[in-house]
Amino acid sequence: MSVSEPVKDDVIQKQILQAAKQLFQAHGLQKVTMDDVAKAVGKGRSSLYYYYKSKDEILDAVMDSEISENLAAVAVAVAQESTSEQKIKAFYLTRLQLLEKRRALYSALDVGMDATEMSNFNKAKHLIHKRVIEKESELLRQLLTFGIKTGELRPMEPAEQEDLIFVLLSSLHGLKREMVLENDFSRMETAVSSLARLVIHGLKK
Repeated sequence: MSVSEPVKDDVIQKQILQAAKQLFQAHGLQKVTMDDVAKAVGKGRSSLYYYYKSKDEILDAVMDSEISENLAAVAVAVAQESTSEQKIKAFYLTRLQLLEKRRALYSALDVGMDATEMSNFNKAKHLIHKRVIEKESELLRQLLTFGIKTGELRPMEPAEQEDLIFVLLSSLHGLKREMVLENDFSRMETAVSSLARLVIHGLKK
């Protein structure tokens, strides 16, 4: 196998996932077939099966890619700030901005599903949500550790820190849910600023 083959495979996989994401967003998961994805990338169906064995496997890969890209963007935004309050604000704001940007994809996935398909899809979403929570928790853990080491935040026992992370993430997902339900992200920045100030006020020495 030549050195270029793994690189080529990686490029093709990215093309497949990008095409599938666009198709899912345009038509919903249920209406998209493996043939549709293969046609979109200019390959035969048999060639597509070399990379992904099923549409569900493609969806898992699309969502894993989304999670990785989103959390990488959040990590970069957090790293660019110098204080704990700014970092918390960057964490919240970037997550919500990414949701607003990508919600057309997320809201289109379950279009056309029957009750059984919806139930299975909801189970899959729950597993995805758990993976996201784990990654978000780790980012917040690093953020709080930074604040404690710099003396900006008071020391916390591990159990208190985990409780705080739970509250922070619950607040984030609560804001996200309300903004999606109301289809209104106009108060995103002011809401995030207020929340970050409240959190830091309660954690300062």
